[in-house]
Amino acid sequence: MLLGLLGMLAFWAAVIVGGVLLLRWALDRAGPRPEAREGSALEILKRRYARGEIDQATYERMRRELEQ
Repeated sequence: MLLGLLGMLAFWAAVIVGGVLLLRWALDRAGPRPEAREGSALEILKRRYARGEIDQATYERMRRELEQ
């Protein structure tokens, strides 16, 4: 009787611990939220200019708008 009770407690403890670990793994795998990863608008603008996505005139215009 005692072994059955201990076995059941061990089983449910393993299920709960496994669930918590699975949840933490899933949340860690998702990574930070996109807005946290991206940075400020000015940093995004600088990266876009560095990658050549926008030209210098567009960069300067957008930078002035952001700094106002």
